[in-house]
Amino acid sequence: MPAAMATAESDSRLIERVGRGDREAFEQLYKRFARPVFGMALRQLGDNGRAEDAAQETFAAVWRSARTYKAERGTASAWLYAVARHAIIDRARQKRENAAEAPDEADTRAGPVEQAEESWLTWRVHSALELLPERERVVIELAYWSGLSQTEIASYLDVPLGTVKTRTRTGLARLAGLLEEVKG
Repeated sequence: MPAAMATAESDSRLIERVGRGDREAFEQLYKRFARPVFGMALRQLGDNGRAEDAAQETFAAVWRSARTYKAERGTASAWLYAVARHAIIDRARQKRENAAEAPDEADTRAGPVEQAEESWLTWRVHSALELLPERERVVIELAYWSGLSQTEIASYLDVPLGTVKTRTRTGLARLAGLLEEVKG
């Protein structure tokens, strides 16, 4: 009898013994197949830890289901590798399912509700600004959107600084009145 066939028969007998709860047979089977099963898992999963988990799951499944092995259906190694494939596939699926783990830090960005409210407020402020007299609107826009100081605005518009201050104060008061409903 060829050596490969003797090993296959030996593997079959080991699995049959494992099916009857023989721990020594299980240890021999583990020593024979642990490295190739781990290698197969590592190639498929690409991660040592996950491959080790898949190999462990394979041998736990072999222990639980060895009594279902039927030598007439195929070689013992083919059966064992099929068990390993299932364990590896299960481990690969777990990765996809666990991909949405909680982040280490809370997300400080505004959520959809906050973004909608900010958009509405922005629209309201721009709409209210459009209702202001142009001379007041211009100084407010230059101060808040362009970031200019009141002195720079006075220079840019070629008007006295006092005029810029008055227009800014008056424009902000009018704007507050127009936006009063938003506060509530």
